Amino acid sequence: MLQGKCYKNPACSGYPIRITITNECPGARNNDAVHFDLSGKAFGYLAKPGEADTLRNTGRINIEYQSPKCLAFAVEYVGGDGDIGLVELLPSNARDRWLVMQQSWGATWKADIPIGTKGPYSVRITTLQSQKTIVARSVIPADWAPGKCYGSRVNFK
Repeated sequence: MLQGKCYKNPACSGYPIRITITNECPGARNNDAVHFDLSGKAFGYLAKPGEADTLRNTGRINIEYQSPKCLAFAVEYVGGDGDIGLVELLPSNARDRWLVMQQSWGATWKADIPIGTKGPYSVRITTLQSQKTIVARSVIPADWAPGKCYGSRVNFK
C-alpha cells in the first residue's frame, strides 16, 4: 500500500490517494527506476475537479509517493483453544498504548506503525472463545527485518 499524488501538471489536485500494489514489473521502463500503471479512475482521483479527462489524456505524469510503515506477521503454533480473536502490538516507547492489529488473512495480522514508535515490540494475543490473554514481552526486536522468524516462550494451555 502506498500513498501518492501527482505534481508538475496543472491538472493535478495535489491531494494524495492510496494505491495498492498488486504486482511488480522487473526492470526499468523508459529509464524510470519506478513506474505505476494506474487505472483511468485512479487518474481521475488525482485530478482537480473537472480535470480528470485532461490528466488521463496526459498519459505519463510525475508521482510523488511514500510507503507507510507497517508490520505484519503470522501467529503460529497457538495452544489452548487456538482461536485468535485479537492481536495487539506495544512499541517500547508507547507506555501502555497497545495498537490493535487487523487480521489480514489466515494467521497473518497487520498494523500501520505510527511515526516515532520504536521497538522492541511486545505482542498481546486474546482468544476468541475463552477471552484468555497472553503477552509476549519484547518478542520483536528493535532491529526486526522482513522474512525473519521471532519466537516466544509463551503459549495458551
